[in-house]
Amino acid sequence: QVQLVESGGGLVQAGGSLRLSCAASRRTFNSYAMGWFRQAPGKEREFVGAISRSDTRTFYADSVKGRFTISRDNAKNTVYLQMNSLQPMDTAVYYCAADASLNRIVSLSSDYQGQGTQVTVSS
Repeated sequence: QVQLVESGGGLVQAGGSLRLSCAASRRTFNSYAMGWFRQAPGKEREFVGAISRSDTRTFYADSVKGRFTISRDNAKNTVYLQMNSLQPMDTAVYYCAADASLNRIVSLSSDYQGQGTQVTVSS
């Protein structure tokens, strides 16, 4: 079992930045691919980004490519999502995800998800 706790959400003006963090409980953190997805009110979940276990591969949704960066620190059991040039369309609850398979994270079918952190971008 992996427990994930997100932090770093909040209210920011358009054009601003936020960095989300996700702390994982498992000592074998580096055995899991990690990622982020989001869900806005009334909308379906949307993949945001993912990073491989070894930190050598990253994937992003087209909607965030060039603005968001995912990274991980295996020594701290933490994955990050740096979000720059935020826009109102980025407003959503952001969830951290973990799975042994990177593909399952990209396909929104990961074994583990956190409780989410709210990101609100005002215009």
